[in-house]
Amino acid sequence: MPYVNIKITREGATAEQKAQLIAGVTDLLVKVLDKDPATTFVLVDEVALEDWGVGGLPTAEYRRRAARG
Repeated sequence: MPYVNIKITREGATAEQKAQLIAGVTDLLVKVLDKDPATTFVLVDEVALEDWGVGGLPTAEYRRRAARG
């Protein structure tokens, strides 16, 4: 009974995009591990941008620095 938790920043992912993530992850588990899709659980969590960090920085600052090169 696989359980997958996908965390993304809250930046406007649509219900359709989330459905595609759920279907894609489920399909991958079926193909790679021969898991039953009926018992595969996928949860998509949206996290506020200010609650996410990368490389020791808040995500917004990380992106600003990355854009500058």
